[in-house]
Amino acid sequence: MAVTDTDLAGLSAVDAGALLAAGEISPVELARDCLARIEHHNPTINAFCHVDAEGALNAARAAEARYRRGATLGPLDGIPVTIKDLTLTRGMPTRKGSATTSAAGPWDTDAPLVARLREAGSVLLGKTTAPEFGWKGVTDSPLHGVTRNPWNPHLTPGGSSGGAGVAAALNLGLLHQGSDAGGSIRIPCAFTGTFGLKPTFGWVPQWPPSAMTTLSHLGPMTRSAEDAALMMSAIARPDPRDGYAGPPCPFDWRRSPPDDLRGWRIAYSRDLGYVEVAPDIARVVADAVGALRELGAEVETIDPGFADPQTIFNTLWFAGAARLVDGLDETQRERLDPGLRAIAERGAALSLTDYQRAGEQRAELTALMAGFHCHYDLLVTPTLPIAPFAVGRNEPEGGRYRQWMDWTPFSYPFNLTQQPAASLPCGLDDGGLPVGLHLIGARFDDMRVMDAARLLERRLPRLTPPGMPH
Repeated sequence: MAVTDTDLAGLSAVDAGALLAAGEISPVELARDCLARIEHHNPTINAFCHVDAEGALNAARAAEARYRRGATLGPLDGIPVTIKDLTLTRGMPTRKGSATTSAAGPWDTDAPLVARLREAGSVLLGKTTAPEFGWKGVTDSPLHGVTRNPWNPHLTPGGSSGGAGVAAALNLGLLHQGSDAGGSIRIPCAFTGTFGLKPTFGWVPQWPPSAMTTLSHLGPMTRSAEDAALMMSAIARPDPRDGYAGPPCPFDWRRSPPDDLRGWRIAYSRDLGYVEVAPDIARVVADAVGALRELGAEVETIDPGFADPQTIFNTLWFAGAARLVDGLDETQRERLDPGLRAIAERGAALSLTDYQRAGEQRAELTALMAGFHCHYDLLVTPTLPIAPFAVGRNEPEGGRYRQWMDWTPFSYPFNLTQQPAASLPCGLDDGGLPVGLHLIGARFDDMRVMDAARLLERRLPRLTPPGMPH
């Protein structure tokens, strides 16, 4: 059966791999389709800051030759992928959204994640947009401008992996890399109706290390949990350059999930005990939690029992921002996003005692959640308490939120604890915009998160922006 352009636009990575293996489509055909749709959409939504059409087509031709001679590299061979602008990529500029960086390069090194994708035969399409050095929860930067939400271009897609979230929603490439030091995978996934996983810290090697050090996780952003599992099977592999990494990841990411969730104990927290959630979002999330019960899980409404850890997070985040700008001269500092410059100044004013106290409190929170997961297999919350808001702002109008951390209270606690956490699209709010369901697992127990996500996505509505094939 012939595969049409419309079919290609709606393909999952798993289905594309099956069609490639069967010879029903070619890697070159798939790459050209993605590049054509990037050319069509990107002037409006600004998901990509760099597109390498020539490099992508060369990689696709090499994959096509491997398929012809029966020497494929595995299920990612010939699959188009994108890389966030914070991640080093050979042959492509990594400007990190900052006018303080130089375009000169040389761009001759792949970060570990990129190296693993190349080894798997993936076709790298280009770099997706991010705010300057990934510092905030929306995506605009002095260098690359404003990235827009495909559900409504007047609204933000969130950040910092906003370009990747938009590319996933529009299927501009089939697999997308994000990074998450305070919610930067999960925030844009919730705002764009896509799936994203922040794996347990250390499963996906990261080099050079993030300025946010052990807050920062790398992971997949896709249209389905199944596609995310496919991507994790390639990128969750060790690399000696990552000095923070633990032992090799032991999972078969692509294993089939269980038939149901009988025997699972799941904690459902509407608000963590302190968050104000929009009523329509709360209702959509509650309905999705009902699907967990239908799958056989025992669901208990209970909060995990910690106070808002924003002060802990801000201390570590602001210190990281200070490190980011340390060494920049005054001319470079004046070119920074004013918000980044402001938090860097706050970070520079912190004392060593402040930083150490935050580390101790972080350890206490981590221990609390480890104890909580002795009783519960998963914690489920909304991903975000609000709907997408106007582009060009760091927070919604109205003065209720003063900084991006104020409207992302469900995400950053679990960067502090380094737990696996995913955002799964679960429905639309009263304004017809996506809502995310947040699944949090015990540290090192990522497969429970993925199993629940894969079962849930079979029952929950698949969300696609207006005009996209379902």
